Amino acid sequence: MGPLHGIRVLDLSRVLAGPWATQVLADLGAEVIKIERPDGGDDTRQWGPPYARDAAGRDTTESAYYLSTNRGKRSVAIDLGHPEGARLVRALAQRCDVVVENFKVGGLAKYGLGWPDLARGNPGLIYCSISAFGQDGPDAAKPGYDAMIQGMGGLMSITGLPDGEPGGGPQKVGVAVVDLMAGMYAATAIAAALYERRASGKGQYIDLALLDTQLGWLANQNMNFLVSGQSPKRQGTAHPNIVPYQAFATADGFLMLAIGNDRQFASWCAVAGCTELASDPRFATNAARVAHRDELVPRVVAALQGRTTREWLAALNAAQVPCGPINDIGQVFAEPQVVHRGMRIELPHPTAGTVPAVRNPINYSRTAIEYREAPPLLGQHTDEVLETELGLGPDARTRLREAGAIR
Repeated sequence: MGPLHGIRVLDLSRVLAGPWATQVLADLGAEVIKIERPDGGDDTRQWGPPYARDAAGRDTTESAYYLSTNRGKRSVAIDLGHPEGARLVRALAQRCDVVVENFKVGGLAKYGLGWPDLARGNPGLIYCSISAFGQDGPDAAKPGYDAMIQGMGGLMSITGLPDGEPGGGPQKVGVAVVDLMAGMYAATAIAAALYERRASGKGQYIDLALLDTQLGWLANQNMNFLVSGQSPKRQGTAHPNIVPYQAFATADGFLMLAIGNDRQFASWCAVAGCTELASDPRFATNAARVAHRDELVPRVVAALQGRTTREWLAALNAAQVPCGPINDIGQVFAEPQVVHRGMRIELPHPTAGTVPAVRNPINYSRTAIEYREAPPLLGQHTDEVLETELGLGPDARTRLREAGAIR
């Protein structure tokens, strides 16, 4: 059993940040009940192609995007806008340990599903709200999405080639990294709140903002600004604090060189046949290499162009100099280390037969990570959950369906 076995989560979120958090909780053993609109469900169900395919090679209704972030959950299709639907969700919330939502600020209050409403009847409830800007402040009511937060939160100012270079200008990261990091922070905050509840017996409210998240994990780039007063600039693949640490062209492709200390630099110099650089005062220490970046990097460029990527990887790995190929995603899944670690898994699926997935990267020595189910079909578990959790029999469910409260 996973470490969160016995914890029940009511997932009122959609798209990515909230569903990513609840998928992590499901992997860790929590039971996750995903509430979806009867008329289409989570927006990402339609975010395709590509879609999962059945045994005959035909597209199913499940987009790859949706499949990436909803495994291990049970889907219950309820219309929150219907009074009976809202009542059902309130009843489910009373039987849950955690609620996760990413509606607009205050958006659930009109259904009686806000934190004050649910906490009155369930004082041990952990309630996590994920929003663009947080629950207060001048921007609280504004909508926001990952890409705009990457821009507003500073990430795009340090991502991409420098202004003036061909292709220069701000770039977003290739995945919705703000949403993903918000989901990870949410999962961490929920797990910590559950641990604290063991001592206090009390639940609590978690206010998590995408903008706060984006700023919070700028890490060394935050501190580069705070201690110097100078805003970091875009440097392509180069590292602001370490040299040489960037992508370089080889004779037949590219190589990511990631030299993190002076010993590794000396080893690289030995492999490259330019040991004089390691003893040159301008390059002997990392601080000196950063100060003389513009003098050193062209020397590294010239040296690396003399061999193929494969030759460099063999020689530098033998010398324990950190480096790696720049793979496309297909090449990543073919990497022997990735294959050995079993990162690709297959999950049984009701319409596709099986669907591929990427396993949770956590490896416990004793406790299991759980992959109970593939991402569910819309409303796949409506009858099961309403019967087992709320005691609603077939007649009651038929009445609710006819009223439009459930699917």
